[in-house]
Amino acid sequence: MLTVSSINVNGLRAAAKKGYLEWLSATAADVVCLQEVRAEPGQLTEEVRSPAGWHVASAHSSVKGRNGVAVLTRAEPLAVRVGFGVAEFEESGRYVEVELADVVVASLYLPSGDVGTPRQDEKERFMAAFLPYLVELREKAAADGREVLVCGDWNIAHREADLKAWKTNQKSSGFLPAEREWLGRVFGEARYVDVVRSLHPDVTGPYTWWSYRGKAFDNDSGWRIDLHVATEGLAGRAVSAVVERAATYGERWSDHAPVTVTFGDA
Repeated sequence: MLTVSSINVNGLRAAAKKGYLEWLSATAADVVCLQEVRAEPGQLTEEVRSPAGWHVASAHSSVKGRNGVAVLTRAEPLAVRVGFGVAEFEESGRYVEVELADVVVASLYLPSGDVGTPRQDEKERFMAAFLPYLVELREKAAADGREVLVCGDWNIAHREADLKAWKTNQKSSGFLPAEREWLGRVFGEARYVDVVRSLHPDVTGPYTWWSYRGKAFDNDSGWRIDLHVATEGLAGRAVSAVVERAATYGERWSDHAPVTVTFGDA
C-alpha cells in the first residue's frame, strides 16, 4: 500500500501556525507533496524544516517569498531532481521529484496565470515545456520498472464538473479552452490518469480550493485544481481518494485542502 497526500500550503510559515504541523503528525501518508511553501530553509523552524520521521526534498524560487515545492517521504529517496531541464524554470521553485523503489513522485506548482498579462504567457511557456517532459519521465520510469505520480496545484480545472462557477469563468485563467485542451493532452497523448476523477467519475468536484473572499468556502463554491496525475499502472491500483476539507472556515490552515490517495499493492 502507498498513501500520498498533496497540499498547497499557501505559505508554510503561516500554515505551521494554523494547524499544518498537527495535520502532518496525524497523517497516515507515506509521501506528502507541498506547494507554495514560500520560504527558504533558514526561515523555517527546525520542527517545520525537518519534521521528525520525514526526509525532505525541496525546490526554492530564486525570487524570495515566491513559489516553493517539497516532497516529504518516510523512506529515504534514492534520488532527487529539481526542475525538469528547462532553464527558465530551473530556479522557479515549481517542480521537484523523488525516486523511490518503485515509483517517482513529484510535487508541481504550475503557474496560475492571469489573462492578458505576462503571467499568462509564463504559464503557457511552462505548459509547452512540461508536456514533453511528462512523456520523457513516463518512458524513463517505465524502463526502470517504475510508475510516476505528479501531485500538486495544476491550476487548471479540466471540466465543468471541476469548478462551481464554470459559466462565469470561461474566460478566466484556469478554465480557458486552451488550458483545458492541454490538460486533456496530458491525459491523452502523454498517457497519464487523473486519479481522483477516475475514482469519482460522476460527481461535481470534489473541490480542493476555495477563495478566502466572500462565502466561497461556506457555499462550497470551489475549484478542483489540486490533482494526483499518475501513469496508468499506478492509477489502476488506486483504491481511495479523499479531499480533507476542513469542517469549518475557521479550521482551515490553507485556502486549499489536502488531497489524499491510497494505492494498493501491485
